[in-house]
Amino acid sequence: MDKNADPSNSVLLETIEFLEEQDAAIWNQVAENLGKVNRKRAEVNISDIDRVAEDGDTVVVPGKVLGTGRLDTDVDVAAFQASTGAKKKISESGDFMFIRDLVEDNPEGTEVRIVK
Repeated sequence: MDKNADPSNSVLLETIEFLEEQDAAIWNQVAENLGKVNRKRAEVNISDIDRVAEDGDTVVVPGKVLGTGRLDTDVDVAAFQASTGAKKKISESGDFMFIRDLVEDNPEGTEVRIVK
């Protein structure tokens, strides 16, 4: 974790620790990104996901998903946080889940892409 990161968010700390316990390298990368200070943590718009994802993809955002833009792709998205608008748009074409839920469903991290 970044030495300047805010350790007061207990859910964030628990998520990072959970990810670091996993064997798959992708979850360690996600933990590293979540451990950054707030201003360096990913904030990804729906339009960014739509630009890089293809139908059937599963993407993980090590930060927050924001609702700006359109999502025309059938994609499943996992993130630490998401705005209400982003959750609604994702749910119209795919599934939104929190990172921990994705790890429990797919501990190997197969066919998961990081978007940041």
